[in-house]
Amino acid sequence: MRRTRSTTREHPLPRLLAALVTLLGLVLAGTALPAAARTQSPGVQATGLHISAGRLVEGNGSDFVMRGVNAAHTWYAGRTEQSLADIKALGANTVRVVLADGHRWAANSASDVANVVAQCKANRLICVLEVHDTTGYGEDGAAGTLDEAADYWIGLKDVLAGQENYVVINIGNEPWGNTAPDGWTAPTIAAVQKLRNAGLEHTLMVDAPNWGQDWQGVMRANARSVYAADPTGNLVFSIHMYSVFDTAQEITDYLDAFVDAGLPLLIGEFGGPGDQYGDPDEDTMMAAAQQLKLGYLAWSWSGNTDPILDLALDFDRNQLSSWGRRVFNGVDGIAQTAKEATVFGGGSPDTQAPTAPGTPLASAVTATSATLTWSAATDNVGVTGYDVVRVSAATETTVAASTTDTVTVTGLTAETAYTFAVYARDAAGNRSARSATVNVTTAKGADLSCSVGYRVVGEWPGGFQGELTIGNGGTTAINGWRLGFAFADGQTVTTMWGGTPQQTGGAVSVAPASYTTTIPVGGAVTVGFLANKGATNTAPTAFTLNGSGCATG
Repeated sequence: MRRTRSTTREHPLPRLLAALVTLLGLVLAGTALPAAARTQSPGVQATGLHISAGRLVEGNGSDFVMRGVNAAHTWYAGRTEQSLADIKALGANTVRVVLADGHRWAANSASDVANVVAQCKANRLICVLEVHDTTGYGEDGAAGTLDEAADYWIGLKDVLAGQENYVVINIGNEPWGNTAPDGWTAPTIAAVQKLRNAGLEHTLMVDAPNWGQDWQGVMRANARSVYAADPTGNLVFSIHMYSVFDTAQEITDYLDAFVDAGLPLLIGEFGGPGDQYGDPDEDTMMAAAQQLKLGYLAWSWSGNTDPILDLALDFDRNQLSSWGRRVFNGVDGIAQTAKEATVFGGGSPDTQAPTAPGTPLASAVTATSATLTWSAATDNVGVTGYDVVRVSAATETTVAASTTDTVTVTGLTAETAYTFAVYARDAAGNRSARSATVNVTTAKGADLSCSVGYRVVGEWPGGFQGELTIGNGGTTAINGWRLGFAFADGQTVTTMWGGTPQQTGGAVSVAPASYTTTIPVGGAVTVGFLANKGATNTAPTAFTLNGSGCATG
């Protein structure tokens, strides 16, 4: 059975509770973590990843900022090996792996966990291991306790010992629901101390109550006492951000409270797609995390019961959803900001920058977007990503990022001239010289004389039937036409009537059949088709006719 993360999507917060967040921000402002109480980490430190001055650092003292995703190993163990390789190939430096301690789901054995750690290391990924059975304790009767999770980790001590450079132990996922969340603090302290007393030296991660979202501020108010309970000081707090965090103010207030107090924090899960409880502001989450140099781990690679949260459709890295493209290739995304842990870089730091990419070429230019392609850069270790910038005189603005040699720049203005260039990056963060520039002028805006209606006639697992209706609202007949649009979720046209398709990636171009080539004034023609699809089937949102945008409807 496909399983969905157990957050507010599976156990919804009443909308009233989400609406209280604004008031809570005012209340919590009076109980914000006191700057005067800031401390340096205690003298005892882990031999590998550890906390120093409120930040996660590697054993050699290098700052490490997590940029990665969550992967549901315990439910899809057969997918993990390929998933980790794909997640790394898309630029991540960290993966948070779902495990089970046997309370709710079958326990992952010591040999299985050892194999997961080995695969993380083989793919040069820092491995955050978490027990998922604790999710929603106190509200979900099936959930286990943090104490049981601690016992599970102690049982894995022999497997985890010596992996402190590579592994962070996330004691329990979202270990308290919305019922009496004040009860979270004491069990969290007890679990931390139990693990330390057992001799585990890894950096520990603790999730917030309220299904991870801490909308009542319990973790925020008690973070200092929890942190002080760890004699090593190697503990990081994890906030999960979904529909509760649907405004920029809520997000920045929460993150700033920990940073101002000198307490380590990351966004251990977050989602972007909206639901009936709110629309998470993922742009602010990612931008604020980048500005504050805090880690983030997006939920989740694939396999959710609700596929709206799948970053990759059907575990296929070549079929990223719109959510996946945002996380991996968007501004402040993984491809643009991730730096590989130095523990994987050998004895000498990499200081050599990649060569400059080739001059970009523009194609599929519409009123609001353009696809850029360039020849790949080279590097002594390996190119991990590219940054696309808009050039205006002496000013550069980053507009997109990619792990491959092509990207579609969106959000452009119709009939406007742009100049773009590309930089290459390697895992060490070295940046190439800038490529030569390319000039692009976007197409005209929507032409109200044409309209395109799109609908799904029928749908089944793996495929669907669609219909396009092209209308002519102008004063002269249209004789000959070419329709352009793009699929967002990897859909591919297999059969068409009323037109002849050509498809490259998601971009589709349709020429008319002999009996649809003329669209009379006030009339319309219909084109039908069959297509393959994955779990998600998002409708196209923009159409062009002979290069000009059309109204939709």
